[in-house]
Amino acid sequence: MKKHKAGFVNIIGNPNVGKSTLMNAFVGEKLSIITSKAQTTRHRILGIVNGNDFQVILSDTPGIIKPAYELQTSMMDFVKSAFEDADVLLYMVEIGEKGLKDEAFFKKIENSKIPVLLLVNKIDTSEQEILEQQIQHWQSLLPKAEIHPISALENFNVSEVFERILELLPEAPPYYPKDQLTDKPERFFVNETIREKILLNYKKEIPYAVEVETEEFLEDTDIIRIRSVIMVERDTQKGILIGHKGSALKKVGVQARADLEKFFDKQVHIELYVKVNKNWRSSAQQLRRFGYNG
Repeated sequence: MKKHKAGFVNIIGNPNVGKSTLMNAFVGEKLSIITSKAQTTRHRILGIVNGNDFQVILSDTPGIIKPAYELQTSMMDFVKSAFEDADVLLYMVEIGEKGLKDEAFFKKIENSKIPVLLLVNKIDTSEQEILEQQIQHWQSLLPKAEIHPISALENFNVSEVFERILELLPEAPPYYPKDQLTDKPERFFVNETIREKILLNYKKEIPYAVEVETEEFLEDTDIIRIRSVIMVERDTQKGILIGHKGSALKKVGVQARADLEKFFDKQVHIELYVKVNKNWRSSAQQLRRFGYNG
């Protein structure tokens, strides 16, 4: 009988390299929201993949940036924690990328005592010659890392990387119940789904000034009733978010409901409200309330 393997596999990289797409490909569920905008992921999200003789705990972290305000500092704290408990580190880059936006993080990868798999993503958008140059570039920078070309979007080489992860994991009992998919509660995924639709439907500063709080999540046998509040920092943002006669907010609600009905496999009724919460991104108290700052 095979011995059981279990461990933490933490995914880091710059914004927009496809970390969330890879995480969702591994888990087989849409746990991390995906948009083309930077800073889509704000929290550290665990996705748990279980087999008879393994448990892989994947961790998707925010993209590495130089923080400009308190929220971004808290986001980078989630990245720092990813170095502390990893059994395997996945460092994701994309074609044409030269290095991390934070030199200190790169030094940590360079000096890592744990296995590092460097994943060159989005190879479906590149020619073979450029890919070979990229691999040589990264081999010279991180000679100890294993390099794997992948396309998370097209699912190319994803299963091979997962098999390699299983080989590298230590023998250990499962850390979480075998039927558990993530460490986050249902309300978290409601909040993230609504925030994803805001990222997709609004421009400029609106998506970055938004935080979502689900005040009510009532589940009956055939329907889930949800009431969520969207926080913004200014009255002008509130007006833009609601739109003419509520049309823009209604669109967000319709799109979020469709995704949540797929996620929960149940009918969903959702009510959305918008409130002004001035300068919440710079308030330590408000950030704690929304699950940042530990």
